[in-house]
Amino acid sequence: RWFTHFYAVSVLWNGFLLIRLFQAEFLGASLPPWIQSFHTAFGRDLPNQNSDSECFSALLVLLLLWLHSFQRLAECFCTSVFSNGVIHIVQYCFGLGYYIVVGSTVLCQVPTNVRNGKELSVQIVWYHILGVAMYIWASLHQHRCLVILANLRKSKSGKVLSLNHDIPFGDWFERVSCPHYFAELLIYVSMAVTFGFHNVTWWFVVVYVLFNQALAAALCHEFYQEKFASYPKHRKAFIPFV
Repeated sequence: RWFTHFYAVSVLWNGFLLIRLFQAEFLGASLPPWIQSFHTAFGRDLPNQNSDSECFSALLVLLLLWLHSFQRLAECFCTSVFSNGVIHIVQYCFGLGYYIVVGSTVLCQVPTNVRNGKELSVQIVWYHILGVAMYIWASLHQHRCLVILANLRKSKSGKVLSLNHDIPFGDWFERVSCPHYFAELLIYVSMAVTFGFHNVTWWFVVVYVLFNQALAAALCHEFYQEKFASYPKHRKAFIPFV
């Protein structure tokens, strides 16, 4: 349940970055000096590329990241039923820092000229549409899977009956043990698509999410198999058919 803190921090921090980037791209406002210094140290200098398209890609990705964090925060408050499990203090601190760093990483993908207050025009290209469509598709399935998990502990009226684990069925649970983790990976892949496939920095983020979620899914899969003798043997841990 303390993951709620991660999403709260992400909504506030990445919401702030989203507003400042929007002002820089469409209102001709300069980014704050401390952001400019950060961007100078870690940002991208792309004088020979399509700056308008690059900037709009970063804005879209930051918006998707904020929407994802907002959705997860809402699900923590309104959907999920948490057990009495605990989180290690190192994992907790890392999680708080992760959502600050990942939003800053998006900001660093903005071409240099934006920080000087140059107003840009919107350039929507095919990979923006594909990335947003993929994001919506993955987010819907992730929400459905989280609802399925929560309903295992609720009555039909919504009252929490138990904090015990049970075997989930429906949606992507028919293929994998942790489809919400698989959907999380697809959400980050959708952001890589929105960047136009060629953003190497964001693909490193995707690789991190892949290993992080795969490890968690493998542990959950082993737990299910050990706890339930009747657990479906055809289910994979994380990625369907793999």
